[in-house]
Amino acid sequence: MIIDYYNGIAVLQSHSIGMYRLRRFFSGILKEIFKDRLEAVYDKSENTIPPKAGLDVKDEFISGNQTVVQVKENGYLFSVDVGTGQKTGFFIDQRDNRKLLSRYARGKKVLNMFCYTGGFSVYALMGGAHLVHSVDSSAQAVAMTEHNVGLNLEATGIHKAFQAEAFGFLSDINDQYDVIILDPPAFAKHQDALANALQAYKRLNSRAIDQIHPGGILFTFSCSQVVSKDNFRKSVFAASANTGRHVRILHQLVQPPDHPVSIYHPEGEYLKGLVLQVE
Repeated sequence: MIIDYYNGIAVLQSHSIGMYRLRRFFSGILKEIFKDRLEAVYDKSENTIPPKAGLDVKDEFISGNQTVVQVKENGYLFSVDVGTGQKTGFFIDQRDNRKLLSRYARGKKVLNMFCYTGGFSVYALMGGAHLVHSVDSSAQAVAMTEHNVGLNLEATGIHKAFQAEAFGFLSDINDQYDVIILDPPAFAKHQDALANALQAYKRLNSRAIDQIHPGGILFTFSCSQVVSKDNFRKSVFAASANTGRHVRILHQLVQPPDHPVSIYHPEGEYLKGLVLQVE
């Protein structure tokens, strides 16, 4: 069970039948904790409950009916749509990694691939980036990115968003970017897709490493639970070797403490990230 709280809206997402059947119990506990601050509880389990459960699960409000809310993360503003957004509406688990990015952004040209609602883009801009380009295949994501950038920064011309397919966009960027963020959706959601996922991570990282500006910084992530930390690192290693460039690991990133990993369930360490310097 995942519960994310967005300034008055709690979003529940069950990944097992047992947790789904306890959703109203959890809703009652949330009302006890937040009291009048809790305006809505939204159950968003339609796409996470195993199909073999045979349950007719639909996303629905347990209480209230508000779907869009403005939140503040590390001082920056974001609009969150819990109804139509991915996961529970916003990737809160990347907040520490976004903060780290801002330390590397000052004076740099930044490319944020798979930008979704522009989290990394906002942090790069507020960190003093010289230019930020945001890319996503979804027109809705591009529009939300531009909206969130506007919440934090007046129009200056240093940000531009593109609706484009990632592999195509990365095929001809030359060395114009000093910092690149690769935060794709899960390439593998089950074990049968693992081999194809590892090849996709390899191709994606190879293109970015090959074309990033010398001395550039690459933030690269995998949020696929079935892709282990070692498998992800091997894919990035293979991508680096294919380019022939010298690559160093500056940081090894994980999910924050509010997404703890049971020592008996290592697959719970779903978020893996590397910060690389490419000579």
